[in-house]
Amino acid sequence: MSLTRKLTLLVTGTVFFITLIAAGWGYYVSDHQMEELFDAELAQSTRIVQGLVEHLSDTQSFEQLSRTLSLTLQLPESTYQGPEEEDEILADGAGHKYERKLAFEVWTPDGNPVLDTLNANDDQGLKPGFDWLEVAGYQWRTFTLNDPETGFWIRSAQREDVRDELSQEIAVGNLLPFLLALPLLALAVVGSIQLGFQPLRKLERPVRNMAPENIHPLDDRQAPREVAGLVHAVNGLLRRLNQALERERRFSADAAHELRTPLAALRLNLEQQAERFPGEFENLTAAVDRMVHLVEQLLLLSKVDAGVDFRSEPQNLAELVEQSIADVAPLALKKQIEPELDNPYPLAMVNCHNALITTMMRSLLANAIQYSPPRTQVSTTMRKVNGGFKVSICDQGPGIPVKDRERALSRFTRLDQRQGQGAGLGLAIAQRIVELHGGKLSLEGRADGKHGLCVTIWLPAKP
Repeated sequence: MSLTRKLTLLVTGTVFFITLIAAGWGYYVSDHQMEELFDAELAQSTRIVQGLVEHLSDTQSFEQLSRTLSLTLQLPESTYQGPEEEDEILADGAGHKYERKLAFEVWTPDGNPVLDTLNANDDQGLKPGFDWLEVAGYQWRTFTLNDPETGFWIRSAQREDVRDELSQEIAVGNLLPFLLALPLLALAVVGSIQLGFQPLRKLERPVRNMAPENIHPLDDRQAPREVAGLVHAVNGLLRRLNQALERERRFSADAAHELRTPLAALRLNLEQQAERFPGEFENLTAAVDRMVHLVEQLLLLSKVDAGVDFRSEPQNLAELVEQSIADVAPLALKKQIEPELDNPYPLAMVNCHNALITTMMRSLLANAIQYSPPRTQVSTTMRKVNGGFKVSICDQGPGIPVKDRERALSRFTRLDQRQGQGAGLGLAIAQRIVELHGGKLSLEGRADGKHGLCVTIWLPAKP
């Protein structure tokens, strides 16, 4: 798992967890505060009724007081249309449906009911303060007081479901900002982490695109303080790596140069001895020729790795391929191999180094001829693909298994020591030349299903 993803999940999960805790605590506090507010409202309503009873009891009889309180505090029966009623405002503006969930009760000092909209069972007697009653399957929150002046008992009641409904609506309303802000907060966290890792991505790009022939230190000015030490260590490693590669290139070039002169002298002496003793030195001469070819490949590889004298110029790739086939024609005739060319593009312009491309093509064609049985064909096709030209050189030799094709492109790798006389550098040099031109080299099987190997090269077309 990447550090960005791990940090994003960790921070987002932490924020989500803390937000849920805050939301749950806010819901609990809001619900509790609303319960306190409803209790205070219930007590206030009871005291309002108490004042009304004190005022009316001095001037009205029991019957008049009961009638006045019923008209004032009891919901008219005509406005009630059953529990399925959905409108909050009753018909003709007569009241609100929540009035059916409120109740008032008044008793005389000797216990006679003056007003009873709750019809509760009070067998245990009246007692002042808050309490819970169950009436007709509902729980009611009540507040009861005894008027010290008149002796009347007064009780107000609220049904539990209306209290819960209102308190939950208010509590959920307080939670909505948290719930709406949570995804926005998560997006902000993800964006902030992505932005915070941007300097590391700027450091990553030059390392990913760095070529062996152009190793350079990273710009530590772009490095955050937390990874500055790592960047300095990487720069030290890059410097040491560059020095090691430079020593390797110098060694290969110097060794190849030093070997050319004694090998040339050895070849000349062998030719002189072969004239005196025909047929005696053929194997030794062939071995020296292989050494000379290896030295030439090492020199070419050192030049390609170092990028010496690499100048890209517009060239007709079709002409270069045709010339390379003509150059290896004598080698093909010795094995009675027929080279074929299928190219519908007589003008295939690319930016390339003329000598490197022709050297690469001749090497690949020579390899195909070397590994092909006598009296077979080596076919070369050119196609225009993805804004460039693809050249495929296919032989009818033993081929290379899929699992070994990547290893075959490594330097000094020969999969079968019994075949061929090379040193395992041809494909590696070809791949390096193609990469130097911004192209791609791959090893594939034949499309017709026959035995053999196709070396495919793609080079970008000239803009």
